[in-house]
Amino acid sequence: AASARRLSLYDATCQIAQEVAERIQERNRYQRNGESSAKLNVIIRSSLQNLGEKIDQLKDLLLRAVSTHQITQLEGDRRQNLVDDLLTRQKQLQASYKNEGTEPDVIRSSLMTGGVKRGVTNPWLLEESEETRGLGFDDLRQQQRRIIEEQDAGLDALSSIISRQKQMGQEIGNELDEQNEIIDDLTNLVENTDDKLRNQTRHVKMVDKKSTSCG
Repeated sequence: AASARRLSLYDATCQIAQEVAERIQERNRYQRNGESSAKLNVIIRSSLQNLGEKIDQLKDLLLRAVSTHQITQLEGDRRQNLVDDLLTRQKQLQASYKNEGTEPDVIRSSLMTGGVKRGVTNPWLLEESEETRGLGFDDLRQQQRRIIEEQDAGLDALSSIISRQKQMGQEIGNELDEQNEIIDDLTNLVENTDDKLRNQTRHVKMVDKKSTSCG
């Protein structure tokens, strides 16, 4: 029940932030067109006050959840970051409402990040993984160190394999060079033998011709 309450409260807070951003944009359009924006200013002030109250409620619920160990300290830190994001958005909206030089991009950023979109998982609902749940910071550092050592071992093995493949490639290249030299030697030997055969053939023809003439 407490978790559902926190989730619903977070959704409502994001929705209020989005509505405030939309109302500020609408008020700015009224001001540019010279129309009265007094009614919108009243609504925006009330919504900003409501936004601050909702954020305070989220902070109280989060503190209670961490202190009573309903969630781990690590999960509490993650959700605290979400609350801090809401506080930052609240300050941006207050500055925009007061026309304190806030750029239009800040309003657009609030519109894009405010509220829970359909089909998008609410970040408040996300839980830490089973591998890290319940681990302290020292345990997390040891786990990270172990993962890094395993990665280093894998990289060393990969480097060794690549070195062996490089050596094999060099040996194959050397062997091909030797075989090419042997082929060249055989080619020269065949050419020399062919020349000798031609010479012997001519010599035999000359002897045969002389024998025929003598007879």
